[in-house]
Amino acid sequence: MHRRLASYGVIVRDGQILLAHWHDRGRSGWTLPGGGTDPGEDPIDGVVREIWEETGYHASIDHLLGIDSHIIAGRDRLEPGKTPMQSVRIVYEASIVSGELRNERGGSTDEARWFDLAEVGALRTVSLVDVGLRLHAERPANGHLRSLRAAH
Repeated sequence: MHRRLASYGVIVRDGQILLAHWHDRGRSGWTLPGGGTDPGEDPIDGVVREIWEETGYHASIDHLLGIDSHIIAGRDRLEPGKTPMQSVRIVYEASIVSGELRNERGGSTDEARWFDLAEVGALRTVSLVDVGLRLHAERPANGHLRSLRAAH
């Protein structure tokens, strides 16, 4: 089974959260900025790089919020017919230190935007947004949200 390691940032400022609009092969939704780590790349370096690529912001990592791990069935992968994959997502709390909001070009996201936290529930989001918001709000001591397992 293939394993994908990715890292993401929950960036909340003045009652708003920074999200990126992900799109790939006909699927889309708002997600946390971040993504897969490159071979040999530290997850913190990966999330800082991904936040910059997807939003134009330079970020600092404040806290490790948690880790989410789940299995994606072969039929549910972006490339149907592939074998199941374990997705391991490391979620950090991050802050903006510099830069200006801009959209990624030629990547897996096409827009970055700040949203009021109250309006996130009305957006078409990927499951990672729920994971990140819960980790941010609940801050479980072990960094794990067992009750979300069935939602994947």
